[in-house]
Amino acid sequence: MSQQAPIDIRTVPAARGAVEAHASLAEFIWFRTGGDAEWLFRPADRADLSDFLKTLDPATPLFPIGVGSNLIVRDGGLPGVTVRLPKSFAKVSIEPGNRVRAGAAAMGITVASAARDAGIAGLEFLRGIPGTVGGAVRMNAGAYGRDASDILIAVTLVMRDGAIETWPAARLGYSYRHSELPEGAVVIEALFEGSPGDVQAIGAEMDRIAAEREASQPLRSRTGGSTFKNPEGRKAWQLIDDAGCRGLRRGDAQVSEKHCNFLLNLGHATSADIEALGEEVRVRVKAQSGVELEWEIQRVGVAA
Repeated sequence: MSQQAPIDIRTVPAARGAVEAHASLAEFIWFRTGGDAEWLFRPADRADLSDFLKTLDPATPLFPIGVGSNLIVRDGGLPGVTVRLPKSFAKVSIEPGNRVRAGAAAMGITVASAARDAGIAGLEFLRGIPGTVGGAVRMNAGAYGRDASDILIAVTLVMRDGAIETWPAARLGYSYRHSELPEGAVVIEALFEGSPGDVQAIGAEMDRIAAEREASQPLRSRTGGSTFKNPEGRKAWQLIDDAGCRGLRRGDAQVSEKHCNFLLNLGHATSADIEALGEEVRVRVKAQSGVELEWEIQRVGVAA
């Protein structure tokens, strides 16, 4: 399934969690497309993850995955080991100082709701991020004028060699939709900080965000969220619309008519169809405006 030699089952470390060969990723990736993981590991807890990585051959590719809400897995699948954290990594707790500690598998809406119930403001925007805490921390996800880097205090990581480390937010080298987390490091927990707020006002803001997303985004479609980063001072959707790409199709892959910065799988698109459509959009936008759009969706794996 990949250009490198397949992993011999005898070299896969023992684990207390689940280790599955040739595991389907399309079952939960939002686009519902793409090839299998060569190996999919769901650790029992942080110690299990640490022990597994300590033993895993350092040459083996490792890819942490959340719910696949901003991801294209190519049709040839993901070589090496894919790590998906189970629900045991989704705990959320409130700490003194208007802080919220969240496991990396927790969804943004869960963290925002916990903060609301505790009267902690500033985390409402997480209601508009349809992914996990781990993904949000890694890519500096943002919405409605705020980014993960605005509220992150510290992150706990399991490094590629199995070491468990806690890094202050400043060490992540954040920029727009980017961090400098080391390759192969797995986010397992994040500590966020907000400010004192009124529970009802926080709830009203979360409701506003939910209504705005419902009105402007194709939420009930097979999609991957925002496809391209917003260029400095510009909106990607507007550039795509101006280039005549609204509704553009390649097979069953389509540029959303509701929000031009979303690509859709209308039913039988492949990952190759979706990625090729995105590249066609980039070409048309460059020709029309001179702006070269950068992918926000992460594209991983090998071609079929």
